[in-house]
Amino acid sequence: MLRLILLLVLGLVAAFGAVAVAAEAVARSVTPRGDLVDIGGRRLRLVCEGPRSDRPVVWMEAGAFSGAADFAAIQQKLSAKGLRSCAYDRAGMGWSDPGPAPRDGDAIVGDLEKLIAASGETGPFVLMGHSMAGLYVRQYALRHPDKVVGVVLLDAVTPQMIELPGAERFVARMTDLARLGATAGPLKAPLYWWGDRIGLPPAGKAEKRRGFISARQSRAAYAEVLQWRAAATQAKAAGDYPPEWPVAVITAGPPSPQMDVWNAVRQAPAKAARAGMVENIDAASHTTMLGLTHGDRAVAGVEFVLKEAGIPE
Repeated sequence: MLRLILLLVLGLVAAFGAVAVAAEAVARSVTPRGDLVDIGGRRLRLVCEGPRSDRPVVWMEAGAFSGAADFAAIQQKLSAKGLRSCAYDRAGMGWSDPGPAPRDGDAIVGDLEKLIAASGETGPFVLMGHSMAGLYVRQYALRHPDKVVGVVLLDAVTPQMIELPGAERFVARMTDLARLGATAGPLKAPLYWWGDRIGLPPAGKAEKRRGFISARQSRAAYAEVLQWRAAATQAKAAGDYPPEWPVAVITAGPPSPQMDVWNAVRQAPAKAARAGMVENIDAASHTTMLGLTHGDRAVAGVEFVLKEAGIPE
C-alpha cells in the first residue's frame, strides 16, 4: 500500500511538473503588442491602437494584478469605431521594468506622466480606469486638468470607498491574496490556461495568461496592493472632478445589499457632473465587463463623454 501511495505521489508530481514546463514554454513564446517606451532609465510597455485623428485619445489605466492586456477587447472595439486608445503596463507588470518603492499613487501617477510625455500622444484624453485604477485616474486628472475632456470609470474605486464598512476587510483579503500570489512562484504555472477570466481576443488572452503566472508580476501587484490606503489618501487630497467634465460610471453584477452600497459611492462622480452616465451590467462580472461580450458598454461610455464634451464625430 505504501509503495502504491508513493507511486501515486510521484506520478502527480511528475504530471504537475510536465504541465508547469509546458505552461512556461507557452508563456515565454508570447510576443507582446505595442512598444517599450523609455521614461528615464526605465521602460514601460505601451499599446496604442486605432487611427490618429483630432479626436481625444482614450487613455486606459488597468486595475490590480494586470495591465494593458485587460483592455485588449475594449481597444479592439474602440478601433472599430475609429477611436484611438492607449493602455500600458505599470512598473513591474507585464513587460514593463520594475519601479522604485513604494508603489503608491504618487509613484504610479508620476510614471504615467513621464509615459504620456514620452509617448507622443499629446491629448486631450478621455481617461478610463477599471477597479483600483479609479484612484490613479483621479489623481492624474486633477493634476493635469488641461489634458482631460472626461472620465469613464469601470467598477472603479473612489477614495470614499476605502472608508465604507467592510472596506478594511476587503483590502485585507486582497492583501492576503496578493501575498499568496507573490510567494507562490512557479507553483502557479499549471494555472496558465485559467488566466483569462475576462474574455479577451487571442493576443490579449495570451498576454493575460502569461502575466497571471508571472512571479515578477505577482510581486509588483503585491507592492501596489500594500499601498492602496496611501493611494486612496493621495487621490482624496487631489480633490473632486470638476462638474463640467462629463463622467460615465459603469458597474457590473446583479444587485445585492453590499454592492448597492458600494455602487452608490462609485456612481457619485457621475451624479455630481453636469453630464453623467450611470449604468450597471447585471449579466457581467468585475472582470467580464472588460471582455468581448460586455465591453461595448465601456465604448458607449466613451461615446457619451465625447458627445457631452462637444467633440464632433
